[in-house]
Amino acid sequence: MTNTPFNNLDPDLILGAVESVKYQCTGSLSALNSFENRVYQIGIEDQEPIIAKFYRPNRWTNEAIIEEHAFALALHDQEIPVVAPLRDMNGETLHTYQEYRFALFPRHGGRTLELDNEEQLEWMGRFLGRIHAIGAIQPFTHRMSLDVQSYGFKPYQYLLENNFIPPAIRNNYMDAVESILEKVSQRFADIDNLRRIRLHGDFHLGNILWNLNGPHIVDLDDCLMGPAVQDFWMLLSGATVADSKLQLQCLLDGYREFFDFDNQEIYLIEALRALRMIHYTGWLAKRWDDPAFPLNFPWFNTAKYWDEHLQHLRDQSHHLDQA
Repeated sequence: MTNTPFNNLDPDLILGAVESVKYQCTGSLSALNSFENRVYQIGIEDQEPIIAKFYRPNRWTNEAIIEEHAFALALHDQEIPVVAPLRDMNGETLHTYQEYRFALFPRHGGRTLELDNEEQLEWMGRFLGRIHAIGAIQPFTHRMSLDVQSYGFKPYQYLLENNFIPPAIRNNYMDAVESILEKVSQRFADIDNLRRIRLHGDFHLGNILWNLNGPHIVDLDDCLMGPAVQDFWMLLSGATVADSKLQLQCLLDGYREFFDFDNQEIYLIEALRALRMIHYTGWLAKRWDDPAFPLNFPWFNTAKYWDEHLQHLRDQSHHLDQA
């Protein structure tokens, strides 16, 4: 049998891990939607269920995970509603059981943010401003920085070196990606004194839960150093350019109540979108030996996928040429 990252993560091990942190499990266990890590809702005797997150082996160092937790706790301590890890009796948040590292979180529910609701968008902007005000206080020292190298060249090289690109389009693919990376590099270079702060890093609708008290944020697994606009652009999904501009303005109206925003960073939105396209494809390729990925992403690594991906890259290159 192939030794995959979570090969022996069975119910007995999961419940044993949770009980090693002095929780008494009921035996109830359900898997939640997560591919990078493995996440489960666990029933606890005489308490609300909790969430157990088992980290993918060899992805982050312990120091990087502890920085993620410290950032979440710093936000939580300022009454910013993020889902922060639970501390044990010794104040620890990262635990080890057998060969797995894991953390426990309180369970939270909610619904999706409404991107056509201007009041919610402005509220979301205020929320982001508060997060970034804390994020700017000090840098990460063990987590990655979002730049052309980490999100562009590295995943691109992985795809080439591991022969994921079909031979029929390899040369065209290389031309498209290298052209994009040149344009993206230039956009970053054009920003004077670009400020990088601690960010959520993967701030899309799936990581925002909305309830009667407003938004709260889950999954800081991809937090990193980067420009503030990285936490904006994935929320801009208007049907037209005018719609997206209105969404951005609503976010910024709220954001600027708590933190300054450098308008130069708007120039980076299409560059960041291009980097995410390359990075996402590289991420799928790197995880392709995990059985969960072919099962849940059956369209990846097919001839149709690569043809469409190449066309999307060409389209994005055209967007980068626009003012």
